[in-house]
Amino acid sequence: MVVSFFTPNFRVQIHKPLFFITMASFSVDGRMTVKTLKEKFHETFGVSLRVYKGNNAGTGARFADDDARLGTVADERESLAGEGDLEITNTMTVDEFEKAFQEKYDIAVQVANADNTKLLKNDLKLVEAKNA
Repeated sequence: MVVSFFTPNFRVQIHKPLFFITMASFSVDGRMTVKTLKEKFHETFGVSLRVYKGNNAGTGARFADDDARLGTVADERESLAGEGDLEITNTMTVDEFEKAFQEKYDIAVQVANADNTKLLKNDLKLVEAKNA
């Protein structure tokens, strides 16, 4: 959206963005349950997060138990020594987020639509994910 107005000596245009790029983050540690992680992700981005036991989301992968603590889900127990905030921008793609989470915490995740019925395309930006 562009708002224009004129003054005697010059023309001014104010560009308003169609959406705002915001930073979203939350703290993750080994004591957090899978269920809490999923809830925080859904509250923050409006879409679902599938969490797998270990760092494999491929063939034969198993979902992590919702009551399990993240420290017991990671393949490498020491991987959550890198615990803390993971800064996620709304302009990150689904693929970028999934890889960043796996690299930081050694836990495979996949982003799904809000009602968790289908996985989202990897090239979709998180800002667009809510409407997919």
